[in-house]
Amino acid sequence: MKASESVQNYPSKLREYSNFAVRGVKKICKTYGPREPGSQAELDAQKAMMQELESCCEEIKTEEFSVHPRAFMGWVPDCAISLIIASVLNFFGYYIIALALVVFSLLFAVTEFLLYKPYFDIFYRKKTSHNVIAVRKPSGEVRRRIILSGHSDSAYEWNYTYLGGPRLVSLVIILNFFCFIIAFICTVGGISAGHLMTKYTGSGFLNVASYVFLAWIPILFSGMFFSNYKRVVMGANDDLTGCYTAMAVVKYLGDNNIRFENTEVMVILTGSEEAGLRGAKAYAKAHKQELEEVETAYIGFDTMRDFDYIAIYNRDMTGLVKNDPKVCDLLKEAGKNAGFDLPLKSVYLGASDAAAISQAGFRAATLAAMDPSPARYYHTRLDTEDNLDPKTVEASINIALETTFLFDEKGLS
Repeated sequence: MKASESVQNYPSKLREYSNFAVRGVKKICKTYGPREPGSQAELDAQKAMMQELESCCEEIKTEEFSVHPRAFMGWVPDCAISLIIASVLNFFGYYIIALALVVFSLLFAVTEFLLYKPYFDIFYRKKTSHNVIAVRKPSGEVRRRIILSGHSDSAYEWNYTYLGGPRLVSLVIILNFFCFIIAFICTVGGISAGHLMTKYTGSGFLNVASYVFLAWIPILFSGMFFSNYKRVVMGANDDLTGCYTAMAVVKYLGDNNIRFENTEVMVILTGSEEAGLRGAKAYAKAHKQELEEVETAYIGFDTMRDFDYIAIYNRDMTGLVKNDPKVCDLLKEAGKNAGFDLPLKSVYLGASDAAAISQAGFRAATLAAMDPSPARYYHTRLDTEDNLDPKTVEASINIALETTFLFDEKGLS
């Protein structure tokens, strides 16, 4: 049975739950404001959303985990400082020390941002964050499980996205990463010439490169101001819309007295996604055995804002992680049931919670609706409750409902 066949006058019901979601997002924003990873505001907002789930879920709980909120994007200013020091040391001939700083910066950037590994987290202040887990049980034995998820925290503002939009932020990122190429040419070239701790005095390309590396310092300074740690954005779209899309499904089931026979429906509101998917990672680690016991599909909903960009993300974590093909097929078919021909796309920059679940070896995919440029509101003060798009929220809930009903009918086969 399709979701659209589950009740009479489905379109008006769909509008009802879209209104529920929009009202809920606005209430969270106005009552609790920005929700820094690991903050009291994040937890208070989660508790408020838990109350919304009490009428439709039998089990609701929070699970805490440790997080170092500034570690994830902290690599940008810290790498900038390291490369600035390396540039000066390289110019005066301290090539081996300069190379060590360059290698450290590259490892920091790759592990934290590209691989989302917490290897450097211990150098930053620790806080406690939480995941909310709500379960709507089936009437019979649990034979399959669908997890619907959004993240409840919000990001530190990205200065360059706010000041200049996608072109400026892309330019800053490209120029700062290009510095790694220059740095390796200079430091490795100096060492290859036999000058470990003495300045290379020959003429030619290596000398020119060292001046270029030094001249790059003003560009590297821009990296020090990439994130504004004094301003946490509201995160109405990213990702309260995802939270309320997931919540709307179990609310719909509960309000309309629909209970599947063998399919457990779960809602997970993760904490600290913006700190490097830490909530999803904590959940996957804590529930490994549970996730292996029955067929489980994890659907992450992230930033349901831009109607023309609704898509299934089959590749994640800047394209380095492949999400589950069967879960993507499930979303694709459910999208058709909802009247959408959903394209398959890759997360070009960054990651979603589904990447952490896929990394852990479980079956996951993401549904998102965001201009990947990125959009001007992305991680900026423009992501407010006044910048919601009810049409996109309604579409996401429709697809989420159809996905849930389809999964109950056929699983991932």
